[in-house]
Amino acid sequence: MSTHLVDKPERGALRALLPVLAAHKAMTVRTFAAALVDQAALVALVTLAAHTVGTAVMERAAPAPAAVGALTALVVVRSLATWREMDLSHDLAYRVLAELRIRVFDGLARSAPARIAGRRSGDLAAAALGDVEALEFFYAHAVAQLLASGVVFSAGTAVLAVLDPWLLAPVLPVAGLLVLAPLLEGRGRAERGARTRRAAAELSAEVVETVDGMRELLAFDALDRRRAGLRAHGERLGEAQRAEHAWEAGAAAVRDLLVVAAVVGVVAAAAHTLGGAWAPAAMALALGALAPVADSAAALGQAGGLRAAASRVGAAIRARAGAPEPAAPRPVPAGPLGIRLRGVRFDYGGAPVLDGLDLTVRAGETLALVGASGAGKSTCAALLARFWDPAEGAVELVGAHGDPVDVRDLADEELRRTVAVVGQDAPLFHGTLADNLRLAAPDATDGELRAAARLCGVDRIAEALPDGYGTHVGERGATLSGGQRSRVALARALLTDPRVLVLDETTAHLDTAGDAELSAALAAASRGRTTVVIAHRPATVRRADRIAVLEGGRIAETGTWEELSAAKEGAFARVLTR
Repeated sequence: MSTHLVDKPERGALRALLPVLAAHKAMTVRTFAAALVDQAALVALVTLAAHTVGTAVMERAAPAPAAVGALTALVVVRSLATWREMDLSHDLAYRVLAELRIRVFDGLARSAPARIAGRRSGDLAAAALGDVEALEFFYAHAVAQLLASGVVFSAGTAVLAVLDPWLLAPVLPVAGLLVLAPLLEGRGRAERGARTRRAAAELSAEVVETVDGMRELLAFDALDRRRAGLRAHGERLGEAQRAEHAWEAGAAAVRDLLVVAAVVGVVAAAAHTLGGAWAPAAMALALGALAPVADSAAALGQAGGLRAAASRVGAAIRARAGAPEPAAPRPVPAGPLGIRLRGVRFDYGGAPVLDGLDLTVRAGETLALVGASGAGKSTCAALLARFWDPAEGAVELVGAHGDPVDVRDLADEELRRTVAVVGQDAPLFHGTLADNLRLAAPDATDGELRAAARLCGVDRIAEALPDGYGTHVGERGATLSGGQRSRVALARALLTDPRVLVLDETTAHLDTAGDAELSAALAAASRGRTTVVIAHRPATVRRADRIAVLEGGRIAETGTWEELSAAKEGAFARVLTR
């Protein structure tokens, strides 16, 4: 399964993001109307101004009051329309971007952890934020304006045809070249845009990792080497941006030359066919009709460079769910819950990690799951939490009366209330200690919060902080030690009062005394809760009711500490001697 967002530009990636405008039909129509009035007023203004000046020069008379009034009105209309179009187009774009960000986040959440496994956080930030932000130009300057330019150009060429069909001879070929050029060079633009987006994502990832690892970089005197790496990434981004902008500058110069050539051609044709003030008016009309087409060509060109960003955004939005919601969710059985894994096979795209695993945990039992590193213990925890689904077999919760339900048949919200998994490095978020405790139970009372905190020793942590539970713990809980973060993560899970608790090396950061204290507190407060403890520390394993040894993708041995440790050979003996 792929763990990478799409970097290769996809044809039609921008078109695929147009339907998001459907939720903003009224604003899209208003934006188009404002753009149409803006462009039409400009064409009418320059044409009428040229005709008025030509008439005044030829007749050696002041412009008529009606012409002056019309010009003044067009200036006012154009000014108001320009302001309104800018206001509406950016309002529309920012609304669409806000919706896209939510869709990208939903896609990442829906496909996690498959889609984010192995991804650098800076790269994900570039996809979720930078790529979406880059599409602002597309929605603000390319959609309504393209439609308006088409209408204005059609009306302008119709007027030129009425004046003299020969005036279209220099205009139509140039308009065709202006529109065709960005389409023909679309692949090159997309590749240059993809190179820029890729370089920006890599730089973002490097910066995030550098800031996160600043302590280690300083400790090992590696900051200069890291700085050199950042400089190299910055230079690659600069080269990509320069290449993209240099091409755009050259394309803009070519567009200007084409427009000038068309205007010269109109002047030449008008000199032989039109008389009086209509000659300069025709020239101005041709310029006014072609200018929006040139702007549209520029917009199409820049949009082509956004294809890579659109591809990444679209891929995130369309990401398949790693654990799709059931069509007809079933309820969780009442009473204490047991766990049963039947014939479970699972892999991460290579050799099987679990290969026909069978495991039963009785209701209310505390089971220690042990095995060598990489044996698949954390994979079992992820399957219980339904971060993944097994390729074969079933992961079931079993009620007191033996009525099983596959976790795939549970609504996600119901499963999260029932099963809580606490890992070794469960992250904390930038906020207060209380905010982090209430992450899964935002409606928990102060009394419930303090009870869970007291059970895990978090109350002592709060007492030592300057503002107690209101103290900000920093990004990823940077102001707390690893053991303190583990206590907070466990208290956070217990605050939801789960019926099944999975501890994946949760107490690894605690010393032996802290591990024993926490285990005793959990045992006293279990109230029939089923607990799976994944651990390497013998003292932690020994306190479990039963032990299961995972080896070769299957359960090799089960039994109590006394039963398994009595055997001098076997899977458990091999775990203890590692």
